[in-house]
Amino acid sequence: MTHHHAHAGDHPEAPYLELLARGAPAEAYDSPALTARADGAGPDTLADLDSMRRLALRVRADLEGRRRREAELSALFETAHDLAGLRDLDAVLRAIVQRARSLLRTEVAYLSLNDPAAGDTYMRVTEGSVAARFQQLRLGMGEGLGGLVAQTARPYVTSSYFDDERFQHTSAIDTGVRDEGLVAILGVPLMLGSTGSTVIGVLFAADRHPRVFAREEIALLGSFAAHAAVAIDTANLLAETRSALAELERANATIRDHSAVLERASEAHDRLTELVLRGGGVHDVAEAVSEVLAGTVEFADADSPYTAVLRLSGTDGHAMRHGDDWLAGVSAGGELLGALVLHGHPGLDPVDRRTLERAAMVTSLLLLARRSAGEAEQRVRGELLDDLLDAPGRDRQVLRERAARLHADLDAPHVVLAARIDGPVPTPAARRTADRRRIGSAAAYLAATRHGLASTRDGGTVLLLPLGPGDTPAETARQTAKQLGGALREPVTVGASGAVAAPALTPGAVAAAYAESRRCLEALRLLGRTGEGAAAQELGFLGLLLADTQDIHGFVERTIGSVVAYDKKRGTALVRTLDAYFANGMSPARTKEHLHVHVNTVAQRLERIGRLLGPDWQTPARALEIQLALRLHVAGPATRP
Repeated sequence: MTHHHAHAGDHPEAPYLELLARGAPAEAYDSPALTARADGAGPDTLADLDSMRRLALRVRADLEGRRRREAELSALFETAHDLAGLRDLDAVLRAIVQRARSLLRTEVAYLSLNDPAAGDTYMRVTEGSVAARFQQLRLGMGEGLGGLVAQTARPYVTSSYFDDERFQHTSAIDTGVRDEGLVAILGVPLMLGSTGSTVIGVLFAADRHPRVFAREEIALLGSFAAHAAVAIDTANLLAETRSALAELERANATIRDHSAVLERASEAHDRLTELVLRGGGVHDVAEAVSEVLAGTVEFADADSPYTAVLRLSGTDGHAMRHGDDWLAGVSAGGELLGALVLHGHPGLDPVDRRTLERAAMVTSLLLLARRSAGEAEQRVRGELLDDLLDAPGRDRQVLRERAARLHADLDAPHVVLAARIDGPVPTPAARRTADRRRIGSAAAYLAATRHGLASTRDGGTVLLLPLGPGDTPAETARQTAKQLGGALREPVTVGASGAVAAPALTPGAVAAAYAESRRCLEALRLLGRTGEGAAAQELGFLGLLLADTQDIHGFVERTIGSVVAYDKKRGTALVRTLDAYFANGMSPARTKEHLHVHVNTVAQRLERIGRLLGPDWQTPARALEIQLALRLHVAGPATRP
């Protein structure tokens, strides 16, 4: 017996090490002291054993804490892995609730989400629940323990739900909780927003008996709630989730990513500087930023839907997210000129965002420079045409040299065109002013591409365009009406003068041709042919009346030239028969008496005339032109200028 006591005194820790090694329950640690006392151990031995028991229990508690912490970290790691690998929100939330229930060792765990549309809160995931009414519970905002959590954005715990008066009890909630048999409930908020201030739901752990939740358990449930909020935010924003594993490696990743971002920003700065120095365009900027940010960047003009989104948002020069895209406004002097759109980059780094904004600023400078140069050229072209129209005494050689600097050739044949927007209804003065500005810009662009001149005047615009080989004034007028109308998305009417040959292209001749084109424009409007283009010579005798040149020979030739040529070649009397036919009220019987020929002869001649002039020659409009042409033909050279 003495030997046993000495042995126990020498190694009092041995039985406790064995208990620790096999993970014995806490009550087993009383056994060595009880055995020693039964064996008659002395007070010193029993004191040593008691000291060893307390130390062993502390070690056991520490090991249990470490195992629990390891399990918690493992669960958090698994949750982070789920967030990184899963795209099914329900599966992620279910895993979070299951792990929370397991680690906190509660009988029930559940997660509720706010429904802004319905103005209440609903159960999204439950684990361990047995009551159908509880699983389908919907709570009004601010009701129950969950309502208190949502209002204060802080965790709340109750060891006895029905005895707790800190929150608002309602019959619906109390009935659901009673059906489930819950007593102790812990709720932590699910928060979103840059400052974590928006509560979107609550994560709960609950038992069916009274229980006090430790501070560590509240913190653990808070960690799971944070993961649930991340998962929900990911689903709502359709973005890649930042996993908890990435957060554990955040320090290294942040340094690495920040370095890469700074390199990209530096490269973008160099590329943009180079572009500006060599006079690049807006699409060059978009291409350069696409390469730097490893994405697709496009320039959207002022009429695009992206620009409309920026106008509505009022972002004040900052890039904004739009779905999976980022938009940066291209603006100058308060005017939104367009947008740079970075496609498919929902998670854009702040430095990359600044790069996109800087690229938008460079784009606005390039646009302003291009607009300034365009306006300067437009002004110079307009001043030259104004001199041709208003200054008959100007030296033609000086005008030719000025035109050459604008790549316009005053030695080529030209046509003068008068154009005007012709809407369906009368427009107010402010709209007419805007229309003049719009058609002036469109005409200036068209003139620049055609190596011509354009100027705004008389409520519309005037153009001086060169005629290429085979071009006619009429065809040029029609093309111009189509091009300007397409650019402005409104009907544009265009009247053309006759061709102005190179030697005659003097200031006085240009002014006369402009007057003719304006009269032609007015004639088209009077004839109801708005939105069309035509030349005076196309309008028959009306064109003859409009034209200063009074091309009588051309009018006669176009109208009855085929009949005159037939008489001249065959020695027939078709012109005389035609004249008599109209003089006798278009009556064949009276015509044959007037000509002293047989009625069959008159019929044969009229049939021949019909084949030469076309089947519509007796319609009122054609008949009027034919009679005018006959009078001018009979009058002869005396009527010609």
